[in-house]
Amino acid sequence: MFSRDFNENPFIVIWELTRACQLKCLHCRAEAQYRRDPRELSFEEGKVLINQIYEMNNPLLVFTGGDPLMRQDVFDIAAYAVKKGVRVSMTPSATPNVTKEAIEKAKEVGLSRWAFSLDGPTAEIHDHFRGTDGSFDLTIERIKYLHELEIPIQINTVISRYNYDYLEEMAKVIEDLNCVLWSVFFLVPTGRGQEKDMISPVEHEKVFKWLYDLSKRVKFDIKTTAAQHYRRVVIQQKMREAKEQVAEIEYLDALTKEGLTGSIDGLGRAPKGVNDGNGFVFISHVGDVYPSGLLPVKAGNVREQPLGEIYRESPIFKSLRNPDEYKGKCGVCEFRYVCGGSRSRAYAMTGDYMESEPFCVYVPKAMRKEKQL
Repeated sequence: MFSRDFNENPFIVIWELTRACQLKCLHCRAEAQYRRDPRELSFEEGKVLINQIYEMNNPLLVFTGGDPLMRQDVFDIAAYAVKKGVRVSMTPSATPNVTKEAIEKAKEVGLSRWAFSLDGPTAEIHDHFRGTDGSFDLTIERIKYLHELEIPIQINTVISRYNYDYLEEMAKVIEDLNCVLWSVFFLVPTGRGQEKDMISPVEHEKVFKWLYDLSKRVKFDIKTTAAQHYRRVVIQQKMREAKEQVAEIEYLDALTKEGLTGSIDGLGRAPKGVNDGNGFVFISHVGDVYPSGLLPVKAGNVREQPLGEIYRESPIFKSLRNPDEYKGKCGVCEFRYVCGGSRSRAYAMTGDYMESEPFCVYVPKAMRKEKQL
């Protein structure tokens, strides 16, 4: 993994198989619909796409939606990818589609991980967020069956003002459910997600420090999404603990210096921060290619151009992979190659994906020096 050049190949590919879904989640990026779109990539087109993904140094592939299980051919697509040698995981919605038969089929075709969403420690909080009564209970029930089949479980949680006060209880639920990974998403106001649903910049920082402390005392791994500045907090905390003072922050150094070993997000991932369009690519249900599902700036379509060509040559992707071009404090921050801020949140709040992360409280050294002069 450490040899991957993000200018050439992504670390992770997200494919939105469909936008059809039975839930009405408050934060839904996709503004999912009840019925499938007839323009979705077909099974044959999907096979061509999977071949292209595999040729990009075989990144991780995640099936998302909507609800991937709304596609009857989802396991045929998964089987093709797995036989090709691609590592596939899926993030279905907790609906009646998640039958025991569906879970058994997932195991049979060789899905490497199953991800469910839990957005609160109780049915009241979770079901409110998901817009559907019974979602919490169904999720817990299906997780138990995943354990029976020994399929690793990832829990995705969107941090918002609705669950900010219940994170300690939430962590206890993750631990009790014996999950391998807690993937914590920080709300970006796109799709149905609203700015009023977000926690404040100061609350972001508090959650980051809490997550870092939590990571040292739980057995599950913790990963963050749309929270690139969590990496900065982790490095700062590790350096305080190691009592090391360094003039320059280099991601690889920060991870390999004595006393600073371990990965930023618990997964031993890449030697620099994955960000929208930088190690990350999203393909919509109709084949449109975006830097991420939360950054709705189209760079091409796989029906017209190979995925690798779009990822490597699109001016949008190229600019996103150059932190020196970032504007405001992100552009001068000493953590810009590690962090870079959420490009999708910058776009959602300012209309410019190269602007500063608007929900970061950190003041870069360069700006502090300017004030002192």
